[in-house]
Amino acid sequence: MSKLSFNQGSPQFIPLSTYQSYPETEMLERAQSFYQDMKRRKTIREFSNRPVPRAVIETCLLTAGTAPSGANHQPWHFAVVTDTALKHKIRVEAEIEEREFYERRAPQEWKDALAPLGTDADKPFLETAPYLIAIFGQKATMMDDGSAVKNYYVPESVSIATGFLISALHHAGLATLTHTPSPMGFLNQLLQRPDNEKPYILLVVGYPAEDCMVPNIQKKPLDQIASFF
Repeated sequence: MSKLSFNQGSPQFIPLSTYQSYPETEMLERAQSFYQDMKRRKTIREFSNRPVPRAVIETCLLTAGTAPSGANHQPWHFAVVTDTALKHKIRVEAEIEEREFYERRAPQEWKDALAPLGTDADKPFLETAPYLIAIFGQKATMMDDGSAVKNYYVPESVSIATGFLISALHHAGLATLTHTPSPMGFLNQLLQRPDNEKPYILLVVGYPAEDCMVPNIQKKPLDQIASFF
C-alpha cells in the first residue's frame, strides 16, 4: 500500500533549497569527471559470488527513488533477491524463456546482432551474483483504503529510475547486467508481486569475476548521438 499523498486540489510549493550552483569552469570539470567515471562502466556476464554489503544496495535504491516520474507517482518497485534457492528458481524460469527465444522466437537478424556479444540461453550469473534486483512498473498505485490511483508514463519513469540505479551502483564500485528475458511474468509469481505490476528488467549486481572478460565494443561519438540547433 502506498503512503504517498495524491493531492487533487491546488498545488503546494516550497522554496528550492537543494540546488547547488558552480562556477562554469567547475561545472565542466564535474561534467568531464562524471563522464570519465561512467565511461569505465561495462556490462558484464561473469560475476564473483563475493558478498556485497546490503547497506550499499539500499543506498543505491534510495538514489533510484529520487528519479523524476509522471505526476510524481513513483510507479516502481524493486524486488531484491539474495536467497540462493530463489535465485535458482529465477534462473530456471529465465532460461526456459531464453531457450524459446534463441531457438524459436528470435529472427536471424536479431541473432546476428547479438552474436558479437557472445550471449546464449545459459544464464549462470543469475545464481552466481550476490544480488538480483527485479524492477517492476506499477500500472496503478494501491492506496491504504483499497482504491487504485492510475499511474502515468510508467515505462519512461521506470527507465529513468533504472538509469539512476545503474549509475549509483557503478559509482559505488559494483558491476551490473540488464537482463530482460521475455516474457517475465514468472517474476510476479516467484516474487509475489501483484498483477498491477509489470516486470521490466532483472538487474544482476555484484563484483566482476577475477577473470572477467567483456566484449570489445565502442560507444557512438557525440556527433552520432546528438544534434544542436
